[in-house]
Amino acid sequence: MKISKIILYNEPTVSKLNLKNIQKFILQTFGINCEFRENIFKKLNEKEYEKISNTRVFDLKKPFQKHASSITEISIESQNTDMSREKEIPIYDGIEMSKVIEEIIPQQENIENILHIVFTNKLTGTFDLDDYRYHARAWVGSNPIIISTTGIIEAPAKPKQYYIDLMTNFSNESEETIRQKYKGEFLEHDDPRLPQIIEGCLLQSIMYYETGDVFCKDVQCRLFNAHWQKDLFISQIKNPSLCNQHAKILTKMKNNDG
Repeated sequence: MKISKIILYNEPTVSKLNLKNIQKFILQTFGINCEFRENIFKKLNEKEYEKISNTRVFDLKKPFQKHASSITEISIESQNTDMSREKEIPIYDGIEMSKVIEEIIPQQENIENILHIVFTNKLTGTFDLDDYRYHARAWVGSNPIIISTTGIIEAPAKPKQYYIDLMTNFSNESEETIRQKYKGEFLEHDDPRLPQIIEGCLLQSIMYYETGDVFCKDVQCRLFNAHWQKDLFISQIKNPSLCNQHAKILTKMKNNDG
């Protein structure tokens, strides 16, 4: 494997994020040692906070346009609040944010064999030229990799009937009541299933960095790109394993034969 070490950057606002368990998972799965760092957004200078703020997306139907942040917006970035609980969650261009993080990482650690994985509650997305709009993503990047805990929850779609109930809510049933009807059928913040889903994102992103290939068409494989939460639960909770093809690839990677 070309990776000799992985540096994990914490996100303290996410209670289900346990870096020690993640370290154990990566060591067992890939045989790679991990080092812990504090939240990468915690102690930046004003210019760096401005660069992060400038990656925010304000038009979901247009390719990325650099945003000139106000003093207030830059100040909000420095507070590192739990944006996942905001009523209107801002979305950041994941590719542009990854470029900024790459500049923040010390030059001596910005090398191919050290993989940086940044956890954040910020919602990241990428622009899709197929339908010409932004889509939320659970993870973005090659090195550094950004894993968005908010993206894990928001990116895969909830059950179709949930959206139908919201749109045809003529009885003025509260949104919370409708959410309760479908409780368990989609991820929520502080969801006990979140750690397993995060492991799946790690598996996908690390294998992508090593092989250049991403995702699998088999919903029973942990590398499956789930667009619906029901498929996410199949690939990551009910059957948290790799298909035969990707299991062989992983074995070769660990043995330095791939």
